[in-house]
Amino acid sequence: MTLPRSTPADQGLSSAGLDAFVAALDASEQEIQTVMVLRRGHVVLEREWSPYRLTDRHLLFSVSKSFTSTAVGLAVEAGLLSVEDKVVSFFSGDDLPETISDNLAAMEVRHLLTMSTGHAVDTVDRLGRTGRMVQGFLRLPVEHAPGAPFVYNSGATYMLSAIVQKVTGEKLIDYLRPRLFEPLGITEAIWETSDEGVNMGGWGLSLSTPSLAAFGQLLVQRGVWNGEQLVPAEWIEAATSAQVDNSSESNPDWQQGYGYQFWRGRHNSYRADGAFGQYVLVLPDHDAAVVMTSASPDMQETMNVIWEHLLPVLEGKGAEGDTSSQPLELLPPAGPTPPAGNGRTYRFAPNDAGISAVRLDADGSGSFTFVASRPWESGEQEITIAPGAWSEQTYTLPDPAQRIVTSAYGDGDSFVGTIRVLETPFVITLRCHPADDGLTVDVAFNVGFGITDQTITSEPV
Repeated sequence: MTLPRSTPADQGLSSAGLDAFVAALDASEQEIQTVMVLRRGHVVLEREWSPYRLTDRHLLFSVSKSFTSTAVGLAVEAGLLSVEDKVVSFFSGDDLPETISDNLAAMEVRHLLTMSTGHAVDTVDRLGRTGRMVQGFLRLPVEHAPGAPFVYNSGATYMLSAIVQKVTGEKLIDYLRPRLFEPLGITEAIWETSDEGVNMGGWGLSLSTPSLAAFGQLLVQRGVWNGEQLVPAEWIEAATSAQVDNSSESNPDWQQGYGYQFWRGRHNSYRADGAFGQYVLVLPDHDAAVVMTSASPDMQETMNVIWEHLLPVLEGKGAEGDTSSQPLELLPPAGPTPPAGNGRTYRFAPNDAGISAVRLDADGSGSFTFVASRPWESGEQEITIAPGAWSEQTYTLPDPAQRIVTSAYGDGDSFVGTIRVLETPFVITLRCHPADDGLTVDVAFNVGFGITDQTITSEPV
């Protein structure tokens, strides 16, 4: 089903106010890539910042958690589990530790849902993202009694995915496909899978912006879609209500309570959100939802833009009159043509950037050979980066392949290449410095977890 489109005026909104909201997003330091606003079940705003496209898949990070919660709600409705079930009751054999502590024994599904498992810190880094992650989670110490203070815990969401798979016999994505995705018209969903064959749950889901908008509208409608109750209204009410106190969090829109894998926000809002600014924001008081993908370094600042520039429009404020929507575009970095290269191929030892070879040619272009360096990649690929406008290519290491765009410029004697991986928020800058008989490449990511910069140096000939 395609969501109906409407003029803002027909839904009681100011077109000029919505344009001013888009202009504020564009002027902010938060790189917005796509945005949609829904009001009274109609799309009243949809914009994309070229070269990004609304219809492309986008990696959603922790927005995935809210879809995992929805799957749990469907399994609860089907009588396959309850939120009071003990976590350890779903597992056996060497998944379980030899001695089950009192705190682990007391942990319930609802503690996984509300991030109140009793762990002192997020478990995800301690259990790792490879190997037997269920076993790793269950063997970690549980420092406090479950129900203890809120601690954001992506490992807990992975366990929810594993539990759904245990009770349904299907991976999370396969369980959701006929029950949620297909009724909403979502056909492009992909979800990263662990070594033990479980969808990651807390991260790894990719959907297009319109698909996120459909999910947002389903939430606005309390689980009803096309006249059918897809998700129990009682589950959505519980999942989006404040189940635990999280006032110790640092930002105001992250201090309003946490539900079942949904954040409460200011102005009686709630949302699914993911790292670097992926949002499904619901405003029940205004019969509205906002969906956004971005590469934001400050997610609270993006929320501030919404409250300052969009909320007044939803409240019926905002100037009327002629509006003009300027093209939205993320331009390649500007600079002179890179210096002519010597055509030599420089080779590199295995590194986290996945670069095995670089060649800088006389025409100012550079060729970079990437090899698989992440679990979801395989093979190798040469990517050419040349000066001028964005050049679109296909990134073939992941499956399915993804769109990328590239461009280059010169900075003194350095070649500076940029790669935008368009189905993610990631932008890679490759600054190449010829030195003596070798080549040094400074690799920088615009956003990331932990260290985002590294330097690699070519091997001696």
